[in-house]
Amino acid sequence: MKVGIDALGVAVPSMCIDLEVLAKARGVDPLKYLDGLGTWRMGVAPLDEDTVTLAARAASMAMKSAQASPDEIGMLVVGTETAVDHSKPVSSFVQGLLGIGTRCRVFETKHACYGGTAALMMALDWIRSGSAQGKKALIVCSDIARYGLKTAGEPTQGAGAVALVVSANPRLVELDPSRTGQYASDVHDFWRPLYSKDAFVDGHYSVQCYLDAITGAYKHYKELEPTVTANDFAALAYHVPYGKMAKKAHRQLRALENDPAPDASFETQVAASLALPAQVGNIYTGSLYLALTSLLSTSARPLDGQRIGLFSYGSGSCAEFFSGTVVAGAQERVKALGLQAMLDARKKLSIDEYEAIMRAREEADVKPVETKAADDYRFLGVDSHKRTYVGPRA
Repeated sequence: MKVGIDALGVAVPSMCIDLEVLAKARGVDPLKYLDGLGTWRMGVAPLDEDTVTLAARAASMAMKSAQASPDEIGMLVVGTETAVDHSKPVSSFVQGLLGIGTRCRVFETKHACYGGTAALMMALDWIRSGSAQGKKALIVCSDIARYGLKTAGEPTQGAGAVALVVSANPRLVELDPSRTGQYASDVHDFWRPLYSKDAFVDGHYSVQCYLDAITGAYKHYKELEPTVTANDFAALAYHVPYGKMAKKAHRQLRALENDPAPDASFETQVAASLALPAQVGNIYTGSLYLALTSLLSTSARPLDGQRIGLFSYGSGSCAEFFSGTVVAGAQERVKALGLQAMLDARKKLSIDEYEAIMRAREEADVKPVETKAADDYRFLGVDSHKRTYVGPRA
């Protein structure tokens, strides 16, 4: 049975800040952010946008692209590490906002940035096993990456969501869930205690943990596919907390095959996958899938029928290397979503506006927030300890 990604959708906040503006405000050479990180713009969620609203918007786009009705969805999973409740999953809010029926498995997955991939792999197995009974899965990766004002991690923030409609006979990418390289290790490279809204990260250690994970996952993949080499992939998409990390990952993967010039293949295999992430920043669980979206929507090369490799990493840690084949017409379908126009329409914040939003978010979870007209999915605030939302369906 052919299974994989049938359609996708992307949501980003309506606001952003240029990292050049942030660098100058922090007294840092802008090149340290722009070139050193490989990111030049960062999504910033206003008070009436959160993990739920981003997930709902991305899911709505994906379902429209797939021409899938709410009743066709038999599994709805949100992978996130910035959930809005310790008990009620983000996916439950999304179910209500999108009008998805009651005959559906609805839950949330968590393992730092790997959570979305965990959900995707479950969905693929669910369909292949026959349990889906012809229905589709809706997998959403939604997060707001936050480290706090004037912290070392501040320029690696971001926000966004990527939704995947997963089905038999997919129209974007046919995946092979029977051959995936896996790696897991109990490490403290990045974490967010229950008492903190901001994440903590051991920067240099986190980079090494990422590289250890891609080494372990790719070696396992090679054991399952011993004849495959990195040259057999027309393109590679990596987990992208920031663009330069993808370059380090690519060097590591090519070095595992004793490539004497690991950077030589970067432009051909990886560069197109970084065009969108450079404009959004870190979106945690959705980072790999934003890179995949970028590859399909910005690559100048035709990828029809070509094999691509994907690497997912979540701190803590868990990683997976897997592959798929691009279905004919996939690039045109993703380009038709108009994602660059969506990014260009965002409001660019001044440093004062950005800092005011970041400070105000401290109170957004305990009182009502001001919102625009309900032309989209919006967070209305907390009433009687319950988070309330409105959407265009209301």
